[in-house]
Amino acid sequence: MICYSPSRHYLSAGIIAFALAVACGFAASGWMVAWAASMLFGLGGALLVALAFRPVITIQENCLLIGMRQIFWRDIERVDQTAWISPLVVKLQLRGGQRLWLIHPGDMASGRSLLRQLKRRARYALIDGLPYAEFWGEPAQTERKVGPPARRYPVLRPEDEAEVERLFQRLKTVGHLDSKSGGDE
Repeated sequence: MICYSPSRHYLSAGIIAFALAVACGFAASGWMVAWAASMLFGLGGALLVALAFRPVITIQENCLLIGMRQIFWRDIERVDQTAWISPLVVKLQLRGGQRLWLIHPGDMASGRSLLRQLKRRARYALIDGLPYAEFWGEPAQTERKVGPPARRYPVLRPEDEAEVERLFQRLKTVGHLDSKSGGDE
């Protein structure tokens, strides 16, 4: 079981953004352009604090846990990576056509590790549009029916097999099968 929790840096950055929003709000009484900066810092701070309180993502053998939501690996039909690594944003398509945006506000190493785990464990999913085996470069698994070995039918009679064996032994020792001597030719 591997747990991926949000980075603490998002909460710190959110608090700093709110402080800057308040400072710009005080400056806005004399300068109207500061209202725009105050609003932007306020919205950015709210977004960062919301990311800081995202649920923990847990990778288990048979399922993916996002907070209290449990998603079995066999229910994931598609894993599509976006350009975002920090915070990690991955689009999952579940059985039944349901889509889910997985957002993990962690550092880059944590995001890459989670993305690799998602792609490795979702064995029944298309990964970035490719089948699992093709994405990981594994040979395609063809189902072969294994039955009893094929029956061997005798080609020669036992007497003929003995004659072939005798000729083979003679060929090994003498090097040729001709009964003529070399001077008769």
